[in-house]
Amino acid sequence: MSTTTTTPTTPTPPEVKAAPISLTPNAIAKVKGIMAQQNPAPAGLRVGVVGGGCSGFSYSLQFDTSAGMMDKVFDMDGLKVFVDATSIMYLNGCRVDYVETLEGAGFKFENPNVKSTCGCGSSFNV
Repeated sequence: MSTTTTTPTTPTPPEVKAAPISLTPNAIAKVKGIMAQQNPAPAGLRVGVVGGGCSGFSYSLQFDTSAGMMDKVFDMDGLKVFVDATSIMYLNGCRVDYVETLEGAGFKFENPNVKSTCGCGSSFNV
């Protein structure tokens, strides 16, 4: 009589892909600060690309209460970031920063996919 022993195998976790977009610590802190003042507090930040503007596309930042069916959800230092499937194509490699200058303050997008921007800087073309 022979006995065989089997060792339990740990299932391999699904591959976690890097987020197509990154937010700097400055941007994350600013978003968390604004979210803390909202009542009720939103679930996360929606980052997207919408059609329009002089050059064809513009960026969209807004708070959202939940992820949509076609959204990818990324955790960035405790901040949930929702990106819809279509926007991911245009935001791959994009970095969002929050800057304060003498001219004003706001979120700045650094997107390697952009081929041109309009004169006012609020829209882009890929």
